[in-house]
Amino acid sequence: MSHRILMLHGSSDLYGASKIFLLTAQVLIADGHYVIVCLSEDGPLVEALRKSGADVRIIRLGIIRRKYMNLAGVLNRCSVLWKARQALRKVVKEEGISIIFSNTAAVWIGAWVAKRDRIPHVWHLHEIIVQPKWFSSLMKRLVLSFSDKILVVSKAVAAHWQSNPPTEKIVLLYNGIDYSPFLHGMSLRRELNIPEDACVIGMVARVSPWKGQQYFLEIAKELNKKFINLIFIMTGDAFPGSEYVYKEIEKRVHDNKLSDTVIDLGFRRDVTNVLATLDILVLPSILPDPFPTVILEGMAAAKPIVATAHGGAPEMLVDQLSGYLVPWDNAAETSEKVSRLIENPTLRQDMGIFNKNRVLTNFSLTSFQKNMADVFRNGF
Repeated sequence: MSHRILMLHGSSDLYGASKIFLLTAQVLIADGHYVIVCLSEDGPLVEALRKSGADVRIIRLGIIRRKYMNLAGVLNRCSVLWKARQALRKVVKEEGISIIFSNTAAVWIGAWVAKRDRIPHVWHLHEIIVQPKWFSSLMKRLVLSFSDKILVVSKAVAAHWQSNPPTEKIVLLYNGIDYSPFLHGMSLRRELNIPEDACVIGMVARVSPWKGQQYFLEIAKELNKKFINLIFIMTGDAFPGSEYVYKEIEKRVHDNKLSDTVIDLGFRRDVTNVLATLDILVLPSILPDPFPTVILEGMAAAKPIVATAHGGAPEMLVDQLSGYLVPWDNAAETSEKVSRLIENPTLRQDMGIFNKNRVLTNFSLTSFQKNMADVFRNGF
């Protein structure tokens, strides 16, 4: 049975959650559903969605972010959410929408409209929200009460959102992506003037307090005490409201005398080539990263990966075979693990091959497509 599905997402970038959102829309369109997507703003995701056959509309959705956790912010969100509710209810009525799909816990309005108009609501969750505790508790009640199905990207995310007694609404659905571009990336060493004999260590993530850019620089500082000829690459622009982190990053680079070894690329569309440039990929998130897409991409690119040992990373990687799972608060210990890879190119190669085989076998695009399609085929 085909549906008319209204899909909602909180950003228009092409980072992890947005890539999975795009892929989900493509799966549903290919399976015969009519898909209307509402986003708050224009951006690279809009063009990609339209090329895939989605009907894309720009409506401010009242996305919930930390910067709104104050009186003025709450009043702002209430006003925007009220207007979004009216606009979306009009879309629902005019387009005969039969299912609403909300991507990420930052998108509340879909749950509200679905409840009001008695439409099945699917909430796809990529987050583990720990702090503040009152907000975490509020979100759990909201998700459990306003969803017909809750799709989660890892066991860690499932455990976070599970109720007591357990709800059957939660469906574990590991992400899978098209790995073919990452199998044949082109190195940027010449473009970036990086010597061929340099060991390149990098991270790819949006800039925010919890994604670990500053922790990455602490690790870089420790490694520079032991090695010469290292280059550290940082890729990603800021989450809205997190632009101030750039100043903190710049200060840390200056204070730790890292200017000659750190390259900040900002936003790049060619992440495939960024990964091809690296010898070692680091995921330094200081809070649990639920199921980071960049790990899948790095595995497909046959890179050894050093990741902080929380969130979805322990489900994706095999410690000492994929790379290393490390603490999120000990740069010295982490640098020791990275050092092993710097000193042993053969180990890096072996771990990269292991990762490539593992991601193609265990986190396949085909499995994701089938499992996502089945969610909508099996009824509500």
